[in-house]
Amino acid sequence: MGLTFIQGKLRGKSKKAETVEFLVDSGASYTLLPKKTWKKLGLKPKRTESFILADGTHIERDLSECHIEILEKDGHTPVILGEDGDEALLGVITLEEFGFVLNPFSRTLQAMKLRLT
Repeated sequence: MGLTFIQGKLRGKSKKAETVEFLVDSGASYTLLPKKTWKKLGLKPKRTESFILADGTHIERDLSECHIEILEKDGHTPVILGEDGDEALLGVITLEEFGFVLNPFSRTLQAMKLRLT
């Protein structure tokens, strides 16, 4: 098993931009931004959700949204506003919004075969 990292360019409502290296996490639903990143972008919490970590721990985190650009595609996506010590993760909701899937053999992002039905 290997790790896959990808760079993304983020913008908040303030139009400030930040480039982040994300760990592509096919087990994470939402994309997570480190605290210093979302603070620089001026993001504000919109709601709070409960999450279960891989070890079974329950946590609560605030959610917001931001503009993200990855692999020449861009748009808005929901993001978890990380706390101190949280690392940048690219979750499957963002991947699916942009039509990407993680190939488990090559550990690369590939275009998803989109279905209309």
